Amino acid sequence: MLLSKGFEVEMYTGRPDGQIVGFSDQIVANLDGFVREPDSRNVEYTTPPLRRYEQLLCALVKPRLNLRRYLKTLGDYTIVPGSTLSLGDRDRFYRSDPKNPYHTYIEETYGTDVVTASIHINIGIADPEQLIRACRLIRVEAPLFLALTAASPFLDGQPTGSHSTRWQMFPQTPDYVPLFESHLDHIRWVEAQLAQGTMQNVRHLWSSVRPNGDRRPYNLNRLELRICDLVIDPLALLAVTALLEARLMQLLAVPQLDPLEASQLPVATRQQDLLELTRQNEQAATRSSLDAQLRHWRSGETILARDWVAQLYAEVQPIAKQTGISCFLQPLKKILREGNQAQQWLRQYQRGASVSEILGQAIQTAQVEESALAEEVCQPLAV
Repeated sequence: MLLSKGFEVEMYTGRPDGQIVGFSDQIVANLDGFVREPDSRNVEYTTPPLRRYEQLLCALVKPRLNLRRYLKTLGDYTIVPGSTLSLGDRDRFYRSDPKNPYHTYIEETYGTDVVTASIHINIGIADPEQLIRACRLIRVEAPLFLALTAASPFLDGQPTGSHSTRWQMFPQTPDYVPLFESHLDHIRWVEAQLAQGTMQNVRHLWSSVRPNGDRRPYNLNRLELRICDLVIDPLALLAVTALLEARLMQLLAVPQLDPLEASQLPVATRQQDLLELTRQNEQAATRSSLDAQLRHWRSGETILARDWVAQLYAEVQPIAKQTGISCFLQPLKKILREGNQAQQWLRQYQRGASVSEILGQAIQTAQVEESALAEEVCQPLAV
């Protein structure tokens, strides 16, 4: 049986030329299903937990059509792709809720480094010990998901030299997050962070992956992958999600895939070695995404990110076929062949297109593709 899954989707709003303009207070007041972020230029919606990818696709695109329709009532505004303030305006924080003390803390502590857009992928795993084990595996493989989804090569109208500027500048908090060895280990660690003030609340755990649930850290029921940039193409996002789900189903069937067991790194220093290796891999993936030289958590040997993704694809393919989701994996081949969003945008920039022109084209493409998908997958079934 497929696992339940859903998305938290953070997006920018703005003009068709890519200039970002915030309307989150009005959007949240007038559209169901949207919530505000600390800066008004972001808005977020969440899809319900679903198992079937066809239903997930409709849940993903329908709120965007509603949002674009509403934005048109405010003027010539739309959804802007990308995961950073590509055309600038980083000097000011546009508060969406000036009376919220947590938002005050975020603005004063992090500034506009947190004004990014991303996709958080949530996959349901009910057993807390299996969930913590899953978090260990996906933590060390999270750089691969960043490599597939990098979409923030620009800032202030210029390329930054990184494919995921968002993950490079986003404050991962607290500074040190271990590979939790059990649910109890996670509970004790979170309680200690809250007591020390390194976490302001249970949500203030900003790492590449974390266990999530209705009463954190005690009641946990899903893995949340937080490292991905905003994947504006819904089919590409489903492909990344299918890879993640198939990998998790593989782990549930073969618990020995746990990196604390399966890694060949020295036992005495394995946890610290894995954390340092993963930190280096994340940094490499922010810079070069699929072209990054990474170190594999099993052996410590160097491997190209795109080659590691291809290996993982082949490894989970039997599970994907068995569960009927192999067709949703297919767009990964195109990403490996043609590059992720950041790589495609950088090629356009190198050919002479401006950042505004690149964003404008991406905005048009997204509108057309999402409208077509909505017509195809969101229509009621004929009786």
